[in-house]
Amino acid sequence: MKKDLSRVFDFIFVGAGISGPFIANDLCQAGCDCLMLEAGKQFTRKTYPTNGLDGTSQLYWSGGLELGHDCKIAFLRPKVVGGGSIVNQALVDRFDEDAFASWKAVSGVDFFTVKDMDPWYDKAESEICIQEIPAEFRNKNAQIFEQGFKNKGYQNAPLRRAQSNCRLEEGNCCIECLNGCRLGSKQSTPETVLKKALENDLTLVSQIEVVRIIERAGDVKVIGKDPKGGMATFRARNLVLAGGAIGNARLLLNSKLDKKLPRIGHDFYCHPQFMSFGRYDEKINSHLGAFQAFKSDDKGFRKNGFKLENVYAGPEGISLLIPGFGKKHHEYMEKLSHFACIEVCTRDTAPGQIRVNRKGKAVIKKVQNAQDLSRQAKGTKIIEEIFSSTGAREIVHGQFGIGLHLMGCCPIGTDSKTSVIDPEFRLHGSKNIFCADSSIFPNAPGINPSLTIMALSKKASASILRSR
Repeated sequence: MKKDLSRVFDFIFVGAGISGPFIANDLCQAGCDCLMLEAGKQFTRKTYPTNGLDGTSQLYWSGGLELGHDCKIAFLRPKVVGGGSIVNQALVDRFDEDAFASWKAVSGVDFFTVKDMDPWYDKAESEICIQEIPAEFRNKNAQIFEQGFKNKGYQNAPLRRAQSNCRLEEGNCCIECLNGCRLGSKQSTPETVLKKALENDLTLVSQIEVVRIIERAGDVKVIGKDPKGGMATFRARNLVLAGGAIGNARLLLNSKLDKKLPRIGHDFYCHPQFMSFGRYDEKINSHLGAFQAFKSDDKGFRKNGFKLENVYAGPEGISLLIPGFGKKHHEYMEKLSHFACIEVCTRDTAPGQIRVNRKGKAVIKKVQNAQDLSRQAKGTKIIEEIFSSTGAREIVHGQFGIGLHLMGCCPIGTDSKTSVIDPEFRLHGSKNIFCADSSIFPNAPGINPSLTIMALSKKASASILRSR
């Protein structure tokens, strides 16, 4: 039965990625009437795309890649119910004191400490299942990573992943999960908190792109459009922004709220990631099985602002990264099964900016400064050492970086002149607009952000309920 969308909801959520469903689940359990709007499609285990090309075109904004103004980094931004929890490898890490101390210094927010955040991490982890890939299921790509670290005396550690019963003993491949997990093993929000929220009467409407908001005394008007350009208006007493760094910035800028809050769109960060490949005589088959099992865990790497992970992608993605043209590129692609892959991920230091053009579309300005380039170079050198120590015949570096973990543009802070969201997760100067997703990050932590988004969202929902 179709629900009435003309009523005034208690809360409207813009975005159904990681943050929104965590907050909505808590609010719905408390009896709030909530509507969630998502620009992307809603898939099920049976309808997720079955190949990389379809996955890229159907699960991301702009058909896959959004280029910055200088075309040196390609940004991946999910556009699907479940957001990043659908297309990522579900890596979950808690932030260390270094990350929180940096945030506290920039924002002035007192609760950015390991001690204060640990209870919220506990609450977030209680909503999902977290596992490591058992040693017997780690593929050759992971084994090369582990052996290379041992050879060179560097420290590494297994990755913590939000997953449950991947049935690896049946030969399942993690590479397929980059298009959405058809097993339901990945602990995406549609499999966890969003599912619970829907059971508690959350109203979810997909393929509605919110283009503008109008805040009035006592409520917020939300204006969206469907894929055919039809417009619709929704109303609520409160609004939760959950569209991520670029999505939230674009919406607030198009709503002209930067006149009151000039930092909207500023302080845009990501974790630029650069993949390198080692070619071996024997087949590595990096695309098979559990290909992403390890991360670097070396204090020297952390101090120098980078980390390493063993990764891989589908052939359509690798073909974009492999350099060369014609015959040379074809020869590399023929040897794809002989490639191992390690990426260096840098802790971004140069803030970028999101603007909107005359048509209201996001324009990304983001560069790497000398410090960022130095961090990338140091990590790449260690990758070369690892490949050389494990018998690689050739080392090939990807020809451009991928901007993942998009953060900032609505940073949290105590001062409305330098931030957008206050310590109670409200938009500065607003009583009924909230946000707790990656857009509130004050800078780049150098650690996978998903679990911290969940923890901040749990803290935000508690704050919102206290204020009602």
